[in-house]
Amino acid sequence: MSDQAPVPSPLARVLDALGVGGRDIASIVPLTGGTYNTVTRVTLADGRDWVVKTPPPHTAALRYERDLLVNEVAFYTAAARAGGPAIPRVVRSEADPAAPTGAYLAMTARPGRPWHEVAPTADDGDEPRLRGELGRLVGRLHTVTGPGFVGSGAAGSGSAEPGAAGSRPAGSGAARSRPAGSGFGYPAEPFGPLAPTWRTAFTAMTEAVFADAETYRARLPYPADHIRTVLAGAAHVLDEVVRPALVHFDLWPGNLLVTGEPGARTIGGVVDGERMFWGDPVADFVSLALFGDIERDRDFLDGYAEAVGESVEFTDALRTRYALYRSYLYLIMLVETVPRAVGAEVAYETWELVAPHLVDALDAARLGASVSCRTRPGSDG
Repeated sequence: MSDQAPVPSPLARVLDALGVGGRDIASIVPLTGGTYNTVTRVTLADGRDWVVKTPPPHTAALRYERDLLVNEVAFYTAAARAGGPAIPRVVRSEADPAAPTGAYLAMTARPGRPWHEVAPTADDGDEPRLRGELGRLVGRLHTVTGPGFVGSGAAGSGSAEPGAAGSRPAGSGAARSRPAGSGFGYPAEPFGPLAPTWRTAFTAMTEAVFADAETYRARLPYPADHIRTVLAGAAHVLDEVVRPALVHFDLWPGNLLVTGEPGARTIGGVVDGERMFWGDPVADFVSLALFGDIERDRDFLDGYAEAVGESVEFTDALRTRYALYRSYLYLIMLVETVPRAVGAEVAYETWELVAPHLVDALDAARLGASVSCRTRPGSDG
């Protein structure tokens, strides 16, 4: 028999660091539905309700996924005021995987079940009302600006007032000043320091996915160089984005918790902020209408306009930016099936679903680039 003491599990080490012993715990429930971190709900005897996240031990991941918990802590911290009670509060976190606890995030649990499980409908009035509520919530989140930003009337490190110069979340040209002392990209800085412009940041983000596609020999509908050329040809529209806004970038129904009885449901939580970045608010429209068209979601857009003080104007340039972000997310969805080792059947199903949408998004980016090049002001680049 070995005299070596058993190595505590990651969760046990975290709870010990939080001062939680066995007698303090009412229940521990593993949560499913995520694709990366291990997630556990811990309810304490005194009524406190937490969610604890620990990253996987393996290293097979996409480049942008390095130190994802750093992004998630940044999202919840930045969104706390603007997002209200729907945003989890950080209890404690550790970013260093070499720490005695390992890397972890402990946060307050939010009530409700994932939107797609609840399946609200128009018949009970929940679906249109919830879409409007979601629009107002996302609009408020988009008023939050990255730390250190200095613009025309925008707050330096918090949330600017909706409609203020330099703060219009989804517009194009609300301010012509450049960020000073801030940057665009992922807070975890997987590709190095935050970039001074959104075009630079987004180019680095897409280049990382192309590198991952090569590393994992992922199947794409076109050669990577062809896709790179299409994205580069439309990249000039990214120069319209001059304010690094808070972007969740994973607002699919699984990350939106709905609570309440039919006819009176409300949004109880916005979770899994680990994919967030500082960038263009329009990027959030992709996961909000994952394989659809956000322009058709009038309930959401009306709520969004109410929060930010003006309607979203779907110009040719904005639609081109939207197509670029769709392309980026669909690329990720195709490439990540390899390091995730999802199996042949799931990989094929993902290909059948996502690849046609990537082709459509690239076509839209190419068409939009040609239109916006003809219509953009000659001296306002």
